[in-house]
Amino acid sequence: MAPNDSAQTTEEAKDLAAGRRKAARYIVPAAVAGVAAATIGLVPALAASGDPDLPKITAQELIEKMAASDTQQLSGTVKINTDLGLPSLGALGDLGGGSFAPKGGDGGTGSSASPDGKLMELASGSHTLRVAADGPDKQKVSILEDTAEYSMIHNGDEVWAYDSASNEAFHSKDDGSGKGSGKEHEAAPKDLPTTPKELADEALKAADETTSVTVGGTAQVAGRDAYQLVIKPKQSGSTVGSIKIAVDAKNGVPLKFTLTPSSGGKAAIDAGFTKVDFSKPAASTFDFTPPKGAKVTEADEVEKEKGQEHGAKNHEEFKGLEDFQGLNIIGKGWTSIAKIETPGGEGFSAPKDGEVPPEAEKFLNALGDQVDGKFGSGTVFKTRLVNALMTDDGTVYVGAVTKDALVKAANEAK
Repeated sequence: MAPNDSAQTTEEAKDLAAGRRKAARYIVPAAVAGVAAATIGLVPALAASGDPDLPKITAQELIEKMAASDTQQLSGTVKINTDLGLPSLGALGDLGGGSFAPKGGDGGTGSSASPDGKLMELASGSHTLRVAADGPDKQKVSILEDTAEYSMIHNGDEVWAYDSASNEAFHSKDDGSGKGSGKEHEAAPKDLPTTPKELADEALKAADETTSVTVGGTAQVAGRDAYQLVIKPKQSGSTVGSIKIAVDAKNGVPLKFTLTPSSGGKAAIDAGFTKVDFSKPAASTFDFTPPKGAKVTEADEVEKEKGQEHGAKNHEEFKGLEDFQGLNIIGKGWTSIAKIETPGGEGFSAPKDGEVPPEAEKFLNALGDQVDGKFGSGTVFKTRLVNALMTDDGTVYVGAVTKDALVKAANEAK
């Protein structure tokens, strides 16, 4: 979470505020976005035994190669393994992927095909995705399951999501904001990266002196020669141990992204191609017509219903968060911590008994450790990457840092 300009700080504040309401959905994006790469190392790649023997390259040259890549056509299979150290979601899967919605795993839309709810499944476990792209206007991502498939298709101004298990489809119109982005897909929520390229882009968004970036050898990924870009924090106290990005030696496309926590063990996030083809996908790949009998939910209808249901009450409850000013950044780089308060210096109020479904309360309690300090008492909600301390007065301290770092920051803030 390397601090940038004030505009970015305002945006981060909104993201963190939204995270209070959708804790589980917040964890993955925050974990990835909080990892910023910096200080370009100049160590050339040396091929290890059995790895491809490629020309030497510096980290600066490799990052420039990634930035210059104009590859917009591809198809392939991506394997994602995520282990954030979260307890089993259990019945929370029926509560809208962390939003505690009562209408099934749909984020409250009433449709199992809604991308918001479905993609939360990528927050844990192993998943196989089939991806295809043909420029900024045509992308497709499918989550392959044992006996079903969930697909998101962007074709021109049409965006579809379809769940074959329930025979339900979710339809919306592209407003054009995604055009020219070069992303592999725009049908998915923009705050949840699902491909090696998107994860690499998040990791390389910012640059400062707190990070070492080097080339750590070569590898073969999906049958293609690749350089390994290694990103590590120079600071102690970060929960991030290292990020390794395998970059296609020929076209500069990230083929694999691996994030290992400082606590060791297996990777917290490991996403990489097992098969990849950079030729133009068939046009029919991006065609979609709802099957006969499929239930179709229109996005504009959902938004209208939400406005009617939540109108004045939610506006009053969260209007202060719209003009969020209670965010302060403590420290910098990998060990930066966001201190969050509502405008006027008042902290968030913790949910009262009975306000949170029992399944959700059990899940949150499993994440928490009780702590004490100059700030009084509080609870540290922890994963292998992102930890957050909520004090009894409602102030929140959050970052990709250890529990001790959060407690220290809270003590020094008093």
